Amino acid sequence: MRSSSETRRDTGTGTRVRTGLIGAGIGPSLSPALHEREGAAHGLDLTYRRFDLDVLGVAPDGVGDLLRRARAQGHAGLNITHPCKQRVIGHLDALAPDAAAVGAVNTVVIGTDGSMTGHNTDWTGFRDGWRAGLPGAATGRVVLLGAGGAGAAAAYAMAREGVGVLQVVDVDGDRAAALAASVTPHLVPGAQATGHPSPELAALLPGADGLVHATPVGMAEHPGLPFDPALLATRPWVAEIVYRPLDTALLGAARAAGCRTVDGGAMAVHQAAEAFRLFTGVAPDPARMLAHLAELITAEQEAARVA
Repeated sequence: MRSSSETRRDTGTGTRVRTGLIGAGIGPSLSPALHEREGAAHGLDLTYRRFDLDVLGVAPDGVGDLLRRARAQGHAGLNITHPCKQRVIGHLDALAPDAAAVGAVNTVVIGTDGSMTGHNTDWTGFRDGWRAGLPGAATGRVVLLGAGGAGAAAAYAMAREGVGVLQVVDVDGDRAAALAASVTPHLVPGAQATGHPSPELAALLPGADGLVHATPVGMAEHPGLPFDPALLATRPWVAEIVYRPLDTALLGAARAAGCRTVDGGAMAVHQAAEAFRLFTGVAPDPARMLAHLAELITAEQEAARVA
């Protein structure tokens, strides 16, 4: 691994850094503002560009060409989102161990020698947000609802945090079982991970120490609750991954039931903070970035109401 300081891109003053995001339908992404504001706070001339597959008319398999274009333009690195987190791997020179373990890349660092290394800051983002928002939370038995990309990152984080039993639940029982199998090698000795179809959630959640919610339900485009809130009566802690809106219906129901909670903004900010550090070699301020995220989402909601 190269040192993060080698990812800096200088223009004579040592302050200019080009970064960006590759993905489909990323026009509404708050990442540009979040990274650029944090860069400005450190005196960096940091730009964060969208490489939107839909706008550019590029198929997902064209992610390698976009990476090489960004490298030629002097980018220090790029974030990667849907649908390219797995497709990008074949275009990289190296993978950080955690990215290899998760099986997905959301951050590519471009070294000064032009080499491209894939990282996964989704899992550290979940871990750091979970630690900060739910200090001391028990991990004897944790239910993970949702076995997609965000769920995979959270599963790996829970494994690294020493979960005793991780029960993965998904509408696709086979996908839940596959994620449980993939995370099993990373569990502490004696721990186990199991996969379950969604109908089994009602039997699993009561008595669990915690719940990680990693489905799209609760997003502005998919409002509502992912399950009957009566299942929260035993008061597990609840970690939400949805962050637009920050206060989802699930979080409201969890608080009403007496659960400890952490919103999805924690993961979003901490994964961005680690990517920022990898791109710039500068330690970010997650608390400031959290405040920026809340401000950006509030402004977005106000604009939507006015419209």
